[in-house]
Amino acid sequence: MVRKLFVAGLMSLSLMASDLSITGTVVSDNQKMIGARFMGYVKNIYFEIGDKVRREDTLFDLESAEFDILKNQADLALEQAEIMVDMYRTRLDNIRHERMNILSKDGDNTFELKNIDVMAENVQAGLAAARGLVANASVKVKQMATISNYLEVKAPNDGIIVQKNIRVGDLIVPGMLAMLLVDLDHLEIEAQISEADLLKVNAGDFVSVAIPSIKFNTRGRIKSVVPSANPMTHTFTIRVSFDKGDMKVYPGMYAKINLDYKPAALMAKEQR
Repeated sequence: MVRKLFVAGLMSLSLMASDLSITGTVVSDNQKMIGARFMGYVKNIYFEIGDKVRREDTLFDLESAEFDILKNQADLALEQAEIMVDMYRTRLDNIRHERMNILSKDGDNTFELKNIDVMAENVQAGLAAARGLVANASVKVKQMATISNYLEVKAPNDGIIVQKNIRVGDLIVPGMLAMLLVDLDHLEIEAQISEADLLKVNAGDFVSVAIPSIKFNTRGRIKSVVPSANPMTHTFTIRVSFDKGDMKVYPGMYAKINLDYKPAALMAKEQR
């Protein structure tokens, strides 16, 4: 009889709701790796680790001798093309004035008019070619202006600098990590759950979130369950979204997550 009561007690306990408690770490859902699009030497650095930045703030800028040469060449080409246009315009105005003088003379001026018209056509062709050179040179100058903007590396969004790998005078190349920018307005909690507890969590479930170091408690929601187990530990990664409000929550903080879990048998019993 006692044994039966003991077994019944165990079955009753198995049907009771239980809490799944796991630990995690605060991470940013919007982390940017800042680099440069062109090779050059770091000229100025305007922010250090721990500094808060706003979108479009200049983080650092570069100086590039190669770019300076290309920019000077583009400016010179545009200047020369504009001089040619002015020269052809002046020449064409002179030809038109000369033609008017020929027309004002008495007698047969057919030969002179023919020569002056041929000359005018040649000058007009040269003017059109010079205008084409101006257009091409203008495009090149605009491209250099765009590259010049790229030499000033700006923050893509608000955030805080958590890593800086450059100093003034360093040579930076495309693909090199210069700074790491973390957005503090889009924080989540990343945690690991064991394979045995995988069936207890689902995307969309509400959980209790606590960050003990700042005595912060709130409600969160499971954003995703990454369907890929770590073969060494047989754990799965989950992401929990939450609202930090005005609290000073930073990436790397220790967090606790509690999930109210009801066994399937208990849920079936409640539905009946």
